[in-house]
Amino acid sequence: MDSVGVSSFIIDQMKRGGKTKIVNISLDEIAKKAEIKLNQKKIKDGYRDGVVIIEVNDPKFCQNFICPIVKVNEKTKFQTKVTKRRIGEQNYIQIKALNGEKLKTILVELILYRKDVLNETNESSTNSDWELIAFHAIPDGIEKLPMKPVTMMRNQRQLPGGTKAHYSSQEWADSIHFWQQYALIDDND
Repeated sequence: MDSVGVSSFIIDQMKRGGKTKIVNISLDEIAKKAEIKLNQKKIKDGYRDGVVIIEVNDPKFCQNFICPIVKVNEKTKFQTKVTKRRIGEQNYIQIKALNGEKLKTILVELILYRKDVLNETNESSTNSDWELIAFHAIPDGIEKLPMKPVTMMRNQRQLPGGTKAHYSSQEWADSIHFWQQYALIDDND
């Protein structure tokens, strides 16, 4: 039976905000849900071997996840800043919406990395077989939430904080197309 731990990466990201927020549920409870689904083989392949996605569409579970995505329109205001996710990574330009209505969560994706994949970049932070490194609240009306282009670039170029990957031109185009229509909202309240 494979175990799932909570990566220090996700803990750091939660402190920084701007991602999917959780209410009335802990990271350990989310990791336990992922562990159950993983061992039931209810998984999808991620962007490379050793990365899996677990989809949970149970409304009771999904209500604990607040989607930070808004639809962009002519009234959307933006904030741009130079930042980095953590020490040792390169700066990047972050663009967030300052207004808009958050979309309703109808599905949650739990992203797990296998220990050997995390060890490639010395990022394993537990003794578990897998680590929960991210979760995404998928909004109503969105079939697939593409990775952000900056994350894809970090992975494909194998920059610090990236995990080795190669994306097709279609995957690049899909990502850019999606993130031209939607944005993460900056709701540091």
